[in-house]
Order: sequence, then structure tokens, then C-alpha cells
Amino acid sequence: MTVRRPPGSRLGLLRLPGRRARPSRVTLVTRQGCHLCEQALPVVQRLADDAGVPLEVRDVDADPADRARWSDHVPVVLLDGEQHSLWFVDEDALAKALRGR
Repeated sequence: MTVRRPPGSRLGLLRLPGRRARPSRVTLVTRQGCHLCEQALPVVQRLADDAGVPLEVRDVDADPADRARWSDHVPVVLLDGEQHSLWFVDEDALAKALRGR
């Protein structure tokens, strides 16, 4: 839930605990030949489809910046560019995050 602060406040929006904004995109960072990535893809795809959130799958080795950041930590799930999980996908936690909770 988001609440507007009074006019003149420097902070603008106030995020109340317990509710998060529903993400607008899911990114799965993978690597070719990664068995954990192969297991994660159908789970993340199903949850993203159920939530109506588009999924982008990126190969960590295709971009030097991704490779430098994620290296051997794949699979990595990003929600709006922010790390949600790495190595394993917690289905319940991801489903909840995709609902904005």
C-alpha cells in the first residue's frame, strides 16, 4: 500500500510495511548447461504467467556486466531489476512477491 505524504514533504510517497508494489517484469538470469537453471525456468515461467507479469530470460554469459555481477550464482530471479533469489527458486515466496505482498 502506498500513501501520499502531505504537501511540502520531501519524501513524496510512503511505503507501508507488509505490502509491496506488484513487479512489472521478471528476469531469470541463466547459463547454458546449468541444471538448476533448467529446473527453475518452468517454475518461474508458470508463476509469471499466472501473475500476468512478462518474463525475460537472459544468459549470464551474453553480457560482461551480468557475468561480473552474477558469475556462478545462476539462476538468479530479478523482480524489476532487483534480486529476489539466486541458486534456487522458492515458489511460495516468488508467487507472493508477484502478487505484490
